[in-house]
Amino acid sequence: MRRSLFSLVCVLSVFVFFYSCKKEIKEGSENVLQPKDSMAEVFVPLPDTVYPSVADLEFRIDTFDTIHSGLIGDFTDCYANAPGIFTFRGGPFRDAKFNGKISGRPDTVVRDWTFLTDYDHSITKYGTWGGGTGWTGQPLYVHWPDSCVQRFRNESPALKKCFSNREIIVGSLCGKLYFIDFETGDSSRSPIDVQNNIKGTASLDPTLNGNLYVGQGIPRQQPFGAATYNLYRHERTHFQGRDVNAWRQWHAYDASPIRVGEFVFRVGENGTVYKYRCVNGEMELHTTLRYRKAGGFGSPGIESSMAVYKNYGYITDNHGNIVCFNLNTLQPVWHYCNHDDSDSSPVIEVENGVPYLYSGCEVDKQRDSVNFTYLVKLDARNGELVWEQKIPARKAVSSGHTFEGGAFATPLLGQGNCKDLIFFNLSTNLPVIGGEFAALNKHTGEIVYRTPLKWYPWSSPVALENEKGEMFVFTGDCAGRVYLIDAKTGEILFCRVMANNFEGSPIVVDNHVVVGSRGQEIYRFTISSK
Repeated sequence: MRRSLFSLVCVLSVFVFFYSCKKEIKEGSENVLQPKDSMAEVFVPLPDTVYPSVADLEFRIDTFDTIHSGLIGDFTDCYANAPGIFTFRGGPFRDAKFNGKISGRPDTVVRDWTFLTDYDHSITKYGTWGGGTGWTGQPLYVHWPDSCVQRFRNESPALKKCFSNREIIVGSLCGKLYFIDFETGDSSRSPIDVQNNIKGTASLDPTLNGNLYVGQGIPRQQPFGAATYNLYRHERTHFQGRDVNAWRQWHAYDASPIRVGEFVFRVGENGTVYKYRCVNGEMELHTTLRYRKAGGFGSPGIESSMAVYKNYGYITDNHGNIVCFNLNTLQPVWHYCNHDDSDSSPVIEVENGVPYLYSGCEVDKQRDSVNFTYLVKLDARNGELVWEQKIPARKAVSSGHTFEGGAFATPLLGQGNCKDLIFFNLSTNLPVIGGEFAALNKHTGEIVYRTPLKWYPWSSPVALENEKGEMFVFTGDCAGRVYLIDAKTGEILFCRVMANNFEGSPIVVDNHVVVGSRGQEIYRFTISSK
């Protein structure tokens, strides 16, 4: 009897414990999108392993918050159910799964609207930057839930009369954040002056707490760094300025931050990984990781956006390092050197339960008579090379300017009838200022085709798929041309100059593409067949 009574008390205690925990989570998760089927599979973390390749690195981990452990309690992909495109290439895999939908075989691109940014005429030691968007410059797209729309109407002083629930958010080289009605191209709320030029891609917090994370790219005034803006209040709430402890004193932020659990990860061109604890929208620095090649000269800068798989994070940098680290501790897990500057963001794909990483490098530091862009596939668990493909590329000089070659764009995974392919936009500069769109076999690295482009491309390609599962690609080049490409064959279906310079990367929503251009223009195009 006593034993039965004891068992009953234990069961009731467990019930009360779980009920109170559930209540606490619910009460502390206002405006958090709850992922669908979050219990459908059990999360199994990758091991707390340090592979021998980490000996190639010197690194330092500093902890600023000793109250909270830094352990991430929930690794659910909070971007999977976000109502839109909230970060560079859509989510933690950086795999651009925001696929467009079309009918038939597309051959026509029509401009729907053009939004004009301001133009910055300031002369800095780094030049004049104008407006529009630069590299990577991807817009964000949000289909705001009605609850958020109502909260904006109640709290935000910035809304225009045309404000609706479908919105484009984009940072400009003129130093402002713009908000655009997706349907009409009109300004949906007042711009935010960020004070310094924006080159990279902003990131919207997928919990809908109102945080918009944006990095400054070129200093025209101080302070210079990275900021967080609360869109409900339309004001800056956090700023990361000059970090005197950074191993590289260049404090630009082109990378697009990523949220995992209650933490936001931001990487900088000062060679630092920042881990912030974000509770109720408030940012508190928890841990930093600084690293460099052991015995090397100087420290690298990180311009690419960090990818995430489970409890591992992945970064590339301008010294050619590909580094995997543990998100809980920031301890490096493995290291791979891919020859040269790697600004292209790493892409993760899971095959048969195994995560793989794709990356490519530029021709920047290579000094040989024949140079290459090295395209690689790595086992994301341990950094082991699966295959390497090298394609000739070089630096080019035109009108007194030097243009690096290789992979600036982030690769695009194949889908539908191209599920065994991966695609790269490459600036080969062969001939001068030339480029190509290359398709490789995912499994072997074999080149399937190389389609010449009329100018070099920095913009990352996006995918569209029709009712037959046939894949097509939209991309742009740095002379303002738009291309539609049959992804299976490499055939160019449409090519026309439609802007000044597409450095920035596009997004695709249904059969519409939104992309910025150097100059002052943000465009929306519609893709169709005649």
